[in-house]
Formats: sequence, structure tokens, C-alpha cells
Amino acid sequence: MAALAPLRFFDCNTFIGTPTHRLPGGAVSAEGLARALDRAGIARALVWHIAQLDGHPLRGNELLDREIAPFRERLVPCWSLLPAQTGELGDLDEWFARATAAGVKAMRAWPRQCLFLLRRIVVGDVLERMIDRRLPLIYSVSRGGGWDELYDLLADFPGLTVIISDVGCWGPDRFFRPPIERYTRTYLEISDYFVPGGIEAFVGRYGADRLLFGTGFPAQHHGGMMLMLAHAEITHEAKQAIAAGNCARLLAEVRT
Repeated sequence: MAALAPLRFFDCNTFIGTPTHRLPGGAVSAEGLARALDRAGIARALVWHIAQLDGHPLRGNELLDREIAPFRERLVPCWSLLPAQTGELGDLDEWFARATAAGVKAMRAWPRQCLFLLRRIVVGDVLERMIDRRLPLIYSVSRGGGWDELYDLLADFPGLTVIISDVGCWGPDRFFRPPIERYTRTYLEISDYFVPGGIEAFVGRYGADRLLFGTGFPAQHHGGMMLMLAHAEITHEAKQAIAAGNCARLLAEVRT
């Protein structure tokens, strides 16, 4: 029997910058991230900047663009959004045009830290443009908002592409399975989903195309989820879809 080709990985959950609290990997520059990806054997990554969360989202966007510029072949920028009412984004069409010019392929939101709600009355103008562009929103349960907020968001914007991220390692299936079943544009990122048989059970019920590989680096190390996925009892084709194919497909769908 011919040996299977090694998995090619696309990390959809990693960041750069100096956090306000100590992390296992410490502060990571864009160059340091590229070296870490090489060491782990990860081809590409969708990247945000910790200043989007710990500082100001728009300043973090600027820092991200500047710092990953030499590595654009493998580091894909993920910006953070704000409500339009305060005028911080300026003209929305121009703001999204700048995002497109910067190569942005996904957005994040930090409603708790930035003191706003992910409701239609607040971010409807922004999220409707994201729906039109098929631009994914990465929703971090542990950092950005809770499950209640996620359910409200999906009820308001059922056509929004949402990647549920940072769900925790204690088997949160009862939280994420209902929206996975109801909303066809909702996906699960698996960086800390260390549940025995969890990947197999998900793939058996929903298929492999709704799972995206992520690591949470540098808050977590690369190897843990790479090992979980490599040894999951699913087909090699399913592993490759999760490792890189699904993320690459979603980002390729983004309309400029």
C-alpha cells in the first residue's frame, strides 16, 4: 500500500504581538510566527494582532498590516471590526475597500472588551456587508463573547459565515451542535477541542467540511491539535479537509 501524503496545515487561529498577560509562547512577532510555523510544519496561517483585543481594534489592524507585510505569501490578515455609529470606521464602503486592498479574508469582534453588542441595531450595516462579501466572522467564545451572544447573532444574521473559535476543552458539544445543525454557514474551529473521539463524532454526524484546524498559538502550542487531528480515526481525505482545505475554501469564497 502506498504511503499517504503528509497533511498540509492552514492554521485559522493564531496571533502576533505582545499580550498584556503572560502566555506559554510569550510575545511573537510576524517573523517569529513564520519560524514557529516552519518548525511545526504548518504552511499558512490566518493571523490577527493581539493589540486588536488588548489595545484598540483599529490600531491593531494597522499594526497587523505593517508587521505581516514581508510574509504575505503565508500570513493572511484578519482584521477586527467596530460598530459604525461612533464614526471610528469612517465611511463603511471605504473601510471595506481598504480591508480588501490589505488582503483581509476574515474579521473578528470583541464585544465585551470594546463595549458593544453584536445586534442588528448596532452592527447591522457592517455585518450585512460581510454577508454580501462572504467575509467570515471569527467568533471567539472564550475571548470575544459567550454562547448567548452567539445564538442571538446567528438568529439575527443567519446568512453570515461564522467560525466558532476557542470553545474550550470540556466537551461543549451541547453548545455548538445546535447552531451547526441550524445554520449552514456556521463552522467550528478546533484549537482547544481536546475531546476523546470528538472529531470522529463530529465528522460522523456532520461531515468533515464544517471543521477548521486552528492552534491558538502562541496561547497554546502547535503540536497538540496537530497530533489530535493526525491520529483521529477518520479518512485521510477528511483529515486534509480539516487541516487546510476547508479554511482555504472559505477564504477563496470571499468577494472583493
